Amino acid sequence: MPSIDDLDTPAILIDAARAEANIKKAQAHADAHGLKLRPHIKTHKLPYWAKKQVAAGAVGITCQKIGEAEVMADAGLEDIFLPYNILGRAKLERLKALHGRVTLSVTADSHETLEGLAATFTDAGHPLQVLVECDTGMGRCGVQSPADAVALAKVIDQAKGLAFGGLMTYPAAGR
Repeated sequence: MPSIDDLDTPAILIDAARAEANIKKAQAHADAHGLKLRPHIKTHKLPYWAKKQVAAGAVGITCQKIGEAEVMADAGLEDIFLPYNILGRAKLERLKALHGRVTLSVTADSHETLEGLAATFTDAGHPLQVLVECDTGMGRCGVQSPADAVALAKVIDQAKGLAFGGLMTYPAAGR
């Protein structure tokens, strides 16, 4: 077996048996509680492991960036969630192209984000799923009140090419 000095870094080393056991354990926990698991790929960022997660029962994956989602779509992953506000014409056009290839959902927590999404996504026959992000104590992002969430949900519902997909939060665990 090569020593650590033989590695050309940066390098990724994965205990495959442990990773597969962790995937099975997480999926079994979700299944036992009637939950749909959509793991975030930010730790591994590898299509191989994302496919393993989906094969184990995950309904899809979560990516942080459009570029990550594009890589996963290129590798054949078909259901992708991007949990952040997407702004700017160039990124919105990339998002629209990605939406033509996969089942895609995103979040929004502002009217500005929804204006861009509504202007870009106009096909009522293939609407983009948009979840309203709610701050539930972490202080990171998201609307601050139920009234704000309802207001954004109504904007989504009225936009021809958008569909309200529900609410999303980043839980304030440990606070």
